[in-house]
Amino acid sequence: MIQSNTPFSTAEYNRRLALTRKAISDAGLDAIFVTDPSNQAWLTGYDGWSFYVHQGVLVTLDADPIWWGRYMDMMGGRRTCWMSHDHIVSYGDHFVQSTEFHPMQDLAQLFKSRGLETAKIGVEMENYYYSAKAHAVLTAELPNARFFDATAIVNWQRLVKSNEEIGFIRKAARITDKVVKTAIERAEPGVRKNDLVADLFHAGITGVDDDWGDYPAIVPLTPSGLDATAAHLTWNGAPMNTGEATFFELSGCYRRYHAPLSRTVFLGTPTDDMRRAEEAQLEGIEAGLNAARAGNLTADIANAFMGVLKRYGIERSGRMGYPIGLSYPPDWGERTASIRSEDTTVLQAGMTFHFMPALWMDSWGLETTETILIRENGAAEPLCNVERQLFVKP
Repeated sequence: MIQSNTPFSTAEYNRRLALTRKAISDAGLDAIFVTDPSNQAWLTGYDGWSFYVHQGVLVTLDADPIWWGRYMDMMGGRRTCWMSHDHIVSYGDHFVQSTEFHPMQDLAQLFKSRGLETAKIGVEMENYYYSAKAHAVLTAELPNARFFDATAIVNWQRLVKSNEEIGFIRKAARITDKVVKTAIERAEPGVRKNDLVADLFHAGITGVDDDWGDYPAIVPLTPSGLDATAAHLTWNGAPMNTGEATFFELSGCYRRYHAPLSRTVFLGTPTDDMRRAEEAQLEGIEAGLNAARAGNLTADIANAFMGVLKRYGIERSGRMGYPIGLSYPPDWGERTASIRSEDTTVLQAGMTFHFMPALWMDSWGLETTETILIRENGAAEPLCNVERQLFVKP
C-alpha cells in the first residue's frame, strides 16, 4: 500500500526494493537492518528528525520493509512511510537513554517474531547511526543468528538515479542557484558573516516558486581569508574584509535531495597566483566534464582534471567529488564511489555527482564546483546555472 503523501510513485519504491533485495540475495544474506536515515528514507519514505535515537528499517527477501523506531516517532512513520501500519512498529520510551535497557533488546524480539533468530543478517557497521553498543547488545540477544557487515549495500543501489529522483535534484539545483547568487550579492566588506548566512538560510528554505526548501544535510561552509585554506569551516560573527577570498559551499534541498555548488568571492583585487589558479581550475573542470561520460570511469574525471593542473605546475591531492542525492546530516554525499584516480567505478547514465576540484593553498582557498548528471550520450550536464568564475568585487 502506497500512502498518498509519499513523495514517489509505487513503481519507484518497488524499483528500489527490487534492487535492494537482489543485493541482499547476492550477498548471501536473509535480511539487512539499515540505520542510515538516507537509506531509511530511500526505502520507505520515512522523514523525521529522530535519528538521534535508535531506529532503522528491516528488509527481507519476501515481505514489505518494516520501519522500527521510538514510539513517539511511529506516528511520523505512519505519516511518511508507504507501508501499511503493521509494518511500522515501535519500542517504548523506557528504552531511551536508559542504563538498564537498550532498544536493541526490542529489535531482537522483532527479529525473532519474523523468524530471523537463526538468520544471516547484514548491518551497517561503518555508519554514523549504528553504535558499538547497539551491535554488542543485538548480537548478544540473538546468539544463534549470524551477523555480517552490510555497510553501503543500500547506498550502492542509490547510485543511478531514476527520472523521478533526477526531477527532485533539478528542483534542488534551482534552489541552489538562488542560495549561491544570494551569497555573491550579499558579500561585501563589513557584512557580518552570520548575517550573510542568515540570508542564505532564508533563501534556501523559502525555495523557488512552489518548490519549497528543506534543510540541507550540511550547513553553509563560508570561510574567508586564511580560514579558507581549510575545507570545512562554517561561519562566525566577524565582518568580511577587503583583500580576502571567501568560498561558499552550499546546496539547496528539495524533499531531502541536494545539488551542491561552490563559488568563490574576492573582495578587492585578487593576486596573480590566484588568477592563474582560477584559469587552471576552470580549464580542468571543462576537461573533467568532458571525461564524465557513460562508460568511462570516475578515475577518468579525476585524471583529466589533474592533467590540467600538472601542466600549470599546481599540486593537489585528495578526491575531487562524490555521488549526491537524498541525504540527511551530517553529509550530503552517498559514501560510495569517489572521483579520484584510484576509483574505477564505471559511470552510468543517471548518476549524479558533486564534482569538487577545490584548491586549498597556503594563504587562500578557491572552490569552484558543479553538481553533474551523467547522460546517455555526451559529456556530463552541470545542473546548476551560476556562472563558473572567481567573482571579484572591488
